[in-house]
Amino acid sequence: MRRWLDRSLKRKLSFLMLVSIGIPLLSFGIFSYQIASSVTEEKAKQSGFGLLTQMRTNMELMVQDVENMSIFLIGQRDVQQYLSDTQWDALKPTIIIGFLTNLAFSKPYIAEITIDSARDLPSLSNTSIVSSGMPPWPGPKDTEPGNRPKWWTPLYKNQTTIGEKNMISLVRPIRSVNTFAHLGSLTISLDQQVIADTLRKSNISEGGSVLLVNEQGNIIAGPGVEWLNRPLSEWMPGMPGITGTSGAFNVGQGADRNTVLYDTVPGVDWKLVGIMPYKNFREQNRYVLLLTAAAVAIAVVLVASLVIFFVQRVTKPLLMLTRFLKDTDPEEPMRALPVTSADEVGQLMRSYNRLSDRIERLTEQVKLNEARKKETDMLALQAQIHPHFLYNTLSSVHWMALMSKDMKIAEMVGHLSDFLRFSLNKGAEYCEVQQEVAHAEHYAAIQAVRYPDKFDIEFVVDPDIRQKPVLKLLLQPLIENALIHGIQKQREKGSIRVYAQRMGTELTFMVEDTGIGIEPDKLNEIRAALSAVDEPVVPGSYGLRNVHRRLQLHYGSEAGLHIRSIVGEGTVITFMIPIVEGAGTTA
Repeated sequence: MRRWLDRSLKRKLSFLMLVSIGIPLLSFGIFSYQIASSVTEEKAKQSGFGLLTQMRTNMELMVQDVENMSIFLIGQRDVQQYLSDTQWDALKPTIIIGFLTNLAFSKPYIAEITIDSARDLPSLSNTSIVSSGMPPWPGPKDTEPGNRPKWWTPLYKNQTTIGEKNMISLVRPIRSVNTFAHLGSLTISLDQQVIADTLRKSNISEGGSVLLVNEQGNIIAGPGVEWLNRPLSEWMPGMPGITGTSGAFNVGQGADRNTVLYDTVPGVDWKLVGIMPYKNFREQNRYVLLLTAAAVAIAVVLVASLVIFFVQRVTKPLLMLTRFLKDTDPEEPMRALPVTSADEVGQLMRSYNRLSDRIERLTEQVKLNEARKKETDMLALQAQIHPHFLYNTLSSVHWMALMSKDMKIAEMVGHLSDFLRFSLNKGAEYCEVQQEVAHAEHYAAIQAVRYPDKFDIEFVVDPDIRQKPVLKLLLQPLIENALIHGIQKQREKGSIRVYAQRMGTELTFMVEDTGIGIEPDKLNEIRAALSAVDEPVVPGSYGLRNVHRRLQLHYGSEAGLHIRSIVGEGTVITFMIPIVEGAGTTA
């Protein structure tokens, strides 16, 4: 073996790399299997405990509901009067029985409610009991029944007119609410079949089951009636005594091994016991083992293939390439490698030569791009001169108008200067609401000079939103549209109202005019043109579509323009945008 390895560098590298990778890979597979097995069992237990907790909560609610119902019935006026009045009322029992029947019918788990009198009055019940198997109330014989506390009975059978039923009952004394004298007893019985059905639907695990055990350790609900009222230790031999409120332990060995989970129902000391066959874990672990073994085998095959491939690709051309490149001057153009064979070495040399040519072309491209960048920077620097020249010229005209005391020209030039400065300033896309409104005001002031006594404009802006960021140049195109296509086309003077306010988490803007309005057909065309990608621009809607698409681009499809118009009355254009904190604004 050693002589065979010594004959080839590729064999040595392949063997060493396979050993170096294979041993950790196998160790990792074994470790992963052990961890996965533990996690599988733990998750199954957690799932079982979660199911028991849910069932315990349901049982606790059921028990608490029965106890609350018993307190309610003990203090019920008709019940107190029936048990304490010496004067007989023939209608009173009928009323109470009807009340008990309705109360029991409202709860599917209540099978029977019975009121027994300490005197010789008839017992009242929602069912007709033929014979009762309820055991006597435990306690010292010298203790009066009226002085005994509440008592949950063991499981017993009652024979009624509709058949035989297994029941678990709450029995408690009834005392007078005035004199505390003993009047009788109240019995509320739970239907054991309803509890058993709930346990059977638990599906704690495949082949598993859930049982309900009373404080004596006897089964009162479970998968079969043959084990009712029998000790849990008979159902599962070898099970130790259950202590504490909750826990888990294993019972049995080998194929008969089971995991037992238990939880206590507060108030009655019943215990929910879940049985999970350990074979379910073993089957899941077997699946994990097969999956881990398959993954490790595939990984070993893949690693072996890659090792052999890379060793073969690297060992042969490495020495030749190193010898050729060690004398290469980095400052000089890369020399082409001589291709002497058509095997892997030859292919590597061809690839290297192609790479050298590509590097040479990229180098020239980078030099060309750097030259173009410098040229672009020069053009951008020259382009910055024009806005500054325009601002300086407008400032000079503004100063000359002031010197000539022509305030209208000075005011119009001032508005125009501010209007252009905002439009071109730094190319920022966002600004504050107050800046957007100021820009629209400058535009309106310029148009007011051009068209005197043609329109009035009013801006109503919520002061709380003036500092909020908003996309730039939204209001001015809408005001321009209202002025040109609405106000100017009518003889009488018109008005424009601009509203900006906050509605929840959104900013609402509205531009309303009293112009000529828009015909319904043309309004439908404009609405269609706003949303269509390739729709030709409808005359008069270019500015609207520009604003509409900018809104959708920056705020989403719901932020577009909404247009309402009535011919002869005017047009209202609104849009809503979300409040975006921290967006960039102009200076």
